[in-house]
Amino acid sequence: MMKRNYIRLVLNIILMLLCMDLPLLFYYVRFPLPVQIFMYIASFVCTVIILVTADGSSGQAKRTTTLLRGNSLLATFLVTLVIQICSGIAAIFVLPINLMIRNVIGWVSVTVVIENALFWVGIIRLYAVSVQLGIKLRVIGILLGWIPIANLVMLHRIMKVTAAEADCENEKYLLDIQRAESEICRTKYPVLLVHGVFFRDFRYLNYWGRIPRALKANGAKVYYGEQQSAASVPECGRELAEKIRNVVEKTGCEKVNIIAHSKGGLDSRWAISNEGVSDLVASLTTINTPHHGCIFAEELLGKIPAKAQNALAKTYNGTLKRMGDKNPDFLTAVRDLTNSRCNELDGEMPDVEGVFYQSVMSSVAHAAGGKFPLNVAYPLVKHYDGENDGLVSVESGLKWQTQLRLLPPKKRGISHADMIDLYRENIDSFDVREFYVDLVHGLAERGL
Repeated sequence: MMKRNYIRLVLNIILMLLCMDLPLLFYYVRFPLPVQIFMYIASFVCTVIILVTADGSSGQAKRTTTLLRGNSLLATFLVTLVIQICSGIAAIFVLPINLMIRNVIGWVSVTVVIENALFWVGIIRLYAVSVQLGIKLRVIGILLGWIPIANLVMLHRIMKVTAAEADCENEKYLLDIQRAESEICRTKYPVLLVHGVFFRDFRYLNYWGRIPRALKANGAKVYYGEQQSAASVPECGRELAEKIRNVVEKTGCEKVNIIAHSKGGLDSRWAISNEGVSDLVASLTTINTPHHGCIFAEELLGKIPAKAQNALAKTYNGTLKRMGDKNPDFLTAVRDLTNSRCNELDGEMPDVEGVFYQSVMSSVAHAAGGKFPLNVAYPLVKHYDGENDGLVSVESGLKWQTQLRLLPPKKRGISHADMIDLYRENIDSFDVREFYVDLVHGLAERGL
């Protein structure tokens, strides 16, 4: 694909230069008028084809192709812009005055139109489909777009980020195709993904980012917890128990493998231990779950006046209700994450024999390792709880010492949000999609 893209880039540059330089060509070579008209029409058709062409791929392959094509158009824009500027400067000293008057205006007009078309079609493609650009780079790109030189530097940055994204997605796509027949994530029992606090499972705004797609591409059957985003651990646990029963009844799968993030791990533990579904659960894997709670949360609640807490809770509850929660309770959800309350809950949620338990925990190296608001919370959590992922301490997240996976920080580290691909960010030292593929593959190898 990359070799084909380079060939396309060279052809694009040659064709675009030819189209833009037709006015000058007609000065030197006296083509008949019908031939000139035909060449103008042909150049217009070539330009349109280059700007709008796309292959017949779909899904992830289509997005990768769009990124490559967008980069190709912008690269064509940059190369031809430099060549045309140099040609224009040379023309001032080389071409006779009558040519300057009769032909250069047409040459400049055609060049401006084509260069603008190359730029805008290319940048719109990248802005429309890129995940790695994020809001920050998009906004900076728009702001610097009006400043000479700075706009070219920023354009190079945008192209570099999106080209790396295309390479990564292409490698991932080819890897999934290569191992598709192996179905390394086809477990005996389906996977139930359980979200954390203050989030819900939406169809088009997936809490788990690109993870479900990766798991399904490798043979996994995936379902979602769909419990309330803000309620007590027992209440969410009861909702999860009902969801587990529904999945088992509708699919006849006998059991489920639960993978739960953050508070979802506590909700799942409650469901298994107290709601009569332990025989329907094959395994529970908790991801950055505060099993021992957060001292930081307890200290924060103790210092914020009750009036301010209630006002904040009222706002959150109203918002969460509009998002689908039946009976949201912001303050109860937060209190169930405190150190003292989690210690109480721990005694009420004993491990059940026959269920395979394991815990995963990550951490960040410094505040900059997490995005807002985790970068703000990190130093506070570190002060009270120690090494953390921006929200949960490492000590709190590792419950089962016999089956645990601690992901140490490399460079920036792996934050609470990174563990669920919340920002859809490609991290150099951590491939979140492959991590979950490996995790579910491990469950499959255990016969679960």
